[in-house]
Amino acid sequence: MVQEGTLLLDFDGERIGQINGLSVLVLGDYTFGRPVRITASAGPGRGAVVSIERETELSGHIHDKGFLILSGYLRSRYGGERRIAMSANLTFEQSYEQIDGDSAASAELYALLSDLAEVPLRQDVAVTGSVNQHGELQAIGGVNEKIEGFYRACSLRELSGTQGVLIPEANVRHLMLCSEVVDSVRAGRFHVWSARTVEEGIELLSGIAAGQRGPDGQFPEGTLHARVDERLERWARMAEEPSSVDGAAARFTSPTGVRSESGVGGCW
Repeated sequence: MVQEGTLLLDFDGERIGQINGLSVLVLGDYTFGRPVRITASAGPGRGAVVSIERETELSGHIHDKGFLILSGYLRSRYGGERRIAMSANLTFEQSYEQIDGDSAASAELYALLSDLAEVPLRQDVAVTGSVNQHGELQAIGGVNEKIEGFYRACSLRELSGTQGVLIPEANVRHLMLCSEVVDSVRAGRFHVWSARTVEEGIELLSGIAAGQRGPDGQFPEGTLHARVDERLERWARMAEEPSSVDGAAARFTSPTGVRSESGVGGCW
């Protein structure tokens, strides 16, 4: 499917709000890794981060837990004294089976931060790793199958020498890769990176410093966190602005031409 282009994946270039995640499929006694595209989109809203898999009941409890942790991370990094006036959607593209586990949490978070900061991420790197509310990357299962799966997918398009996988540092001790992957890493044709925190990971993927809040409570100008913070601040101001509509109801016309009425600030 990768070779034929049926399964849409990018193995080079950069994209905003898009990243390569890694899943593991189990067929009887055979287990193998499969890359999957994860995308995020965000805009002004009421603070909801929505997992399309969760809403369509295609995710398990552990995935749901990992996803909900993202909201805690966002509040701890950007909440402060204001509410996060944002709505966002996250999804696994071209995935129609049940999804479980929290190993995609870091990839989902990277995709969301990319969209919020309007900063592109490398598509020649695939990501796996759980994350906690403090932004620390946690160990996951199936790390060898995931790395080998992305390696094989990249090999179908020819290795570029820049491709690789980003894993939690806690998983380094679990690496038992096949000789083909080990030889490619030694020769510099493929790479395996590790990171301890979301900040270390996003810097590798974006090439931009993540940034830390200073004594004045601000992130250094131009850093990724600063870009996200500035955009969320702009959306928060928009949410606090008084409506230009005088009266109890605002009328909207949906893209389908159907008119509806709701209270001020409502949406379709």
